[in-house]
Amino acid sequence: MSKWKEGDRVRIVARPVAEEDLKSSRYYDHMAGLVGTVQNIYSDTEIAVKIDPEFMTKVTAEVQKEATMRMREKFLTNATEEQKKQFTKEEMEFDAHYVQLVQSKDLEKV
Repeated sequence: MSKWKEGDRVRIVARPVAEEDLKSSRYYDHMAGLVGTVQNIYSDTEIAVKIDPEFMTKVTAEVQKEATMRMREKFLTNATEEQKKQFTKEEMEFDAHYVQLVQSKDLEKV
């Protein structure tokens, strides 16, 4: 059973990136120090963490911003004019969440 539960506030630990991390795509330097909330627990070892925007690096925030703009564009391109009329301004200008899949050993409580 995982020691984490949904809603826990966590930080991704800073540690050296091992060769195994690169092979499994489970840990990279840019993840170190990110803070967020446990969103989902897939197993005792795999945890999804919704990252708080204020803890993103400038590069990560820019990538997230660009990805969100592309998602909005795709969403609006695929919606009919009739559907668009039913959406609120907030629904059309949604923000995407930045969720990182992390190994439970790489988390610490905040």
